[in-house]
Amino acid sequence: MNLSRFDIVIGLLMTPLVLVLPLATQNDFYLNLATLIMIWSIFAVGFDFVFGSLGMVSFGHASFLGIGGYAVAIVTQRFGLPFEAGVALAIVAAATCAWIYSFFALRVAGIFFSLVTLALSQLLYILADSKLRDWTGGADGLPGVARPETFGIDFFNSVNFYWYVATIFAMVMVVIAIIRTSPFGRVVMAIQQNELRTQQLGYNTHRIKQITFLLSGAISGLAGALLASLLMYVNPQMLHWSTSGDVIIMTLLGGAGTLWGPVAGVILFESLKEWLSGWTPYWYGILGILFILATLYFPKGVLGEIQAYAGRVRARGRKP
Repeated sequence: MNLSRFDIVIGLLMTPLVLVLPLATQNDFYLNLATLIMIWSIFAVGFDFVFGSLGMVSFGHASFLGIGGYAVAIVTQRFGLPFEAGVALAIVAAATCAWIYSFFALRVAGIFFSLVTLALSQLLYILADSKLRDWTGGADGLPGVARPETFGIDFFNSVNFYWYVATIFAMVMVVIAIIRTSPFGRVVMAIQQNELRTQQLGYNTHRIKQITFLLSGAISGLAGALLASLLMYVNPQMLHWSTSGDVIIMTLLGGAGTLWGPVAGVILFESLKEWLSGWTPYWYGILGILFILATLYFPKGVLGEIQAYAGRVRARGRKP
């Protein structure tokens, strides 16, 4: 699959927004909100690599997010290693967990795949909440998660941490774009469209699914490490099924299977959440109603529908 002109235009529009925000405001609330949106966007694009590109609904991706958060917390607090080592371990640990999950979940398909990932995720949640409380802090979690110490820069400053996350976000989006347009990415899309024919062409579709799941887990683990660092806190809620549900909603809102759709979904979700939560304590119910309406009237997601409309306009323009 080639990178569309639409994806390039969205990327060019996003770049000045990311660059201008810290210059336009020094308000910690808005900077932290923008940082949170970029971290969730990393998680969402990682999740969409399985959901949108491979066509498999995973309810277990909260596991990889939570493992990333706990890994960076434990490594920096218990063993005194630098934050960068914690991030590296978070990526490896989440990827390893995804690889293990794949041995069980990929034995089935459809709703059964979703249920297996849900069961595995909840098992890990229970372990973190109770059995492993000496390491995870149980329901109280682990406060005081470290932030980077690169080049002696104070990353407890909201502006500096914003730039740190923005740099990683940009690199992740470039990597995702390269993977999507690579031969491997085309095979992943072929599996979604017709797995049997892809097998007949000689591809080991099971192994490709495993690799895709591993890459998705690694990106999610990176997001978990950054999220724990932003909040300076990690608890079992990061592993809960509702966290997986949130990223599914975000991805569907923006447009699953598109490069920038998950990012648009995160922006919509987090912006509505902040606005509605300041207006009513029942914000989640209202957000649910809006999600239902969006699913009915924008089945491809907001950005997905815009991209489809732009494609139809170009197609009409090429007709003689």
